[in-house]
Amino acid sequence: MLMRSDPFRELDRLAQQVFGATQPGTWSRPTVMPIDAYRAGDEFVVAFDLPGVADDAIEVDVERNVLTVRAERRPLDLGDGAEMQVGERPLGVFARQLFLSDALDADRIRATYDQGVLVVRIPVAEKAKPRKIAITGGGAPREVTAQGDVRTIEA
Repeated sequence: MLMRSDPFRELDRLAQQVFGATQPGTWSRPTVMPIDAYRAGDEFVVAFDLPGVADDAIEVDVERNVLTVRAERRPLDLGDGAEMQVGERPLGVFARQLFLSDALDADRIRATYDQGVLVVRIPVAEKAKPRKIAITGGGAPREVTAQGDVRTIEA
C-alpha cells in the first residue's frame, strides 16, 4: 500500500551520527520522523512520532498521491535569567513524505494527534477492495471472489 520514498535514509542517519546533529536553535533541512504503518480492516494507518510538538505546528497535505507531514518543534521558553545547560533535543522543521498507491482513497484521509503521536488513517479505495464476480453459463450460476473462492448461487 505504501511505497518507500527515501532510499538515502540510512545514509542520512549515518552522516548525522558521524558529523553530529545540528545545534539547538539552528535550522537545517527537514529531518525524518519515525513511523509505524499497518493495515487495519479497510483502512491503512500510519502513526508518526512527534514528541514535544504542539498540535498547531503540524501540517498534513496530500497532492497527487503524496502524503506530506510537516511539524515544527519550537525552542522552550526558558524565561528570564535561565541558561541552557544541555540541549540535545532537535529543534526546527521535521518532514516526511509517503507515496500512496492508487489502492488508497486519498480524498478521505483523517488525522488525529494525541500524546505526541500523529495518526493518519487512509481508507482503502473501493476499487481495491475484494469483490464478488458472478459467472454465468455452464450449469448453475456461480460466484468467484477476488481471492478465488467459488460458490454456487442458489436460485
